[in-house]
Amino acid sequence: MPIPSQRLRRAGTCLAAALALHAPLAGAGMLPAEAAIAASPSPADQDRAKVRAFLERSTVQERLVALGVTGLDAPARVDAMTEQEVHALAGRIDALPAGGALSDRDIILILLVTLLLVVVL
Repeated sequence: MPIPSQRLRRAGTCLAAALALHAPLAGAGMLPAEAAIAASPSPADQDRAKVRAFLERSTVQERLVALGVTGLDAPARVDAMTEQEVHALAGRIDALPAGGALSDRDIILILLVTLLLVVVL
């Protein structure tokens, strides 16, 4: 049984109206340059955040306590550092090997020990 075309048009119109009323309204405007600059953190702030996040790790805190630095002193010391010092420290954090990373020397040593065990056994 075919659907009458007038009924189909009416259903399509109702569907289009429902979708149009449901769509959220969007607004656009100009953003002042000062607000855009203030919204993005500076590289120095990003470096300080990276160093602070590194200091919050439990293994780092344990090592700092072993060296005589309390957990409350470390962030204060980071705040007292110059931008150049923080940038250098953040760069050194990026250069640290990830946990479980083996150097070439470690791999060669493991291979030599494995070969020695194979020959002996």
